[in-house]
Amino acid sequence: MSANEKTWLDLFCVPQFLKWRLCKAIVAELRAAAGSAATVYGTSTSGTIDEMVRRTVRVKPSRETVDLITQKLLTYKDAAEKYFDVKLEECEEPQFLRYRVGDFFVAHQDGNTGLMRLDSERRRISTVIILSRESESPEGEVYCGGSLVFSDLRHRWPVPAEPGTLVAFRSETTHEVTPVTYGERYSIASWFR
Repeated sequence: MSANEKTWLDLFCVPQFLKWRLCKAIVAELRAAAGSAATVYGTSTSGTIDEMVRRTVRVKPSRETVDLITQKLLTYKDAAEKYFDVKLEECEEPQFLRYRVGDFFVAHQDGNTGLMRLDSERRRISTVIILSRESESPEGEVYCGGSLVFSDLRHRWPVPAEPGTLVAFRSETTHEVTPVTYGERYSIASWFR
């Protein structure tokens, strides 16, 4: 699917947003970098750790890697504005995430729901960049489980994506990451406001 095609779920997908070699380099950096439990937002503007909702590690790569990904995301801001027919102002600092066996993020929305008065409510478009390869069978440097799944009241749609793919969607869209059953899943999340 190309960046110009609308899908049944209104996803904006950009295959090879990052080249495979760059994905591998970022994963190697994330494996060696320090991290801490990722937070969730709800009643606190700074976020809290709640392992019943989200269990993953937010990894701290180099400033150069953060800046590189931020700049690459900003190069797609105009295309995302056009695709979703929305005006975007800025991009949040990306979160670099490592999901190990058993890690997950329950079904949730990232913002723009009007339900809370948090800064995250300003999020209009969510982005996920897939860095590692998902597989149905355990082998080598892949992960099993850990699928990015979108849902509504009646249906669930897993979205297969190759490493380097950017998946963008409206922040009020319900989505989750299913529990990882093998290996480690690496991804980058960010949001346009």
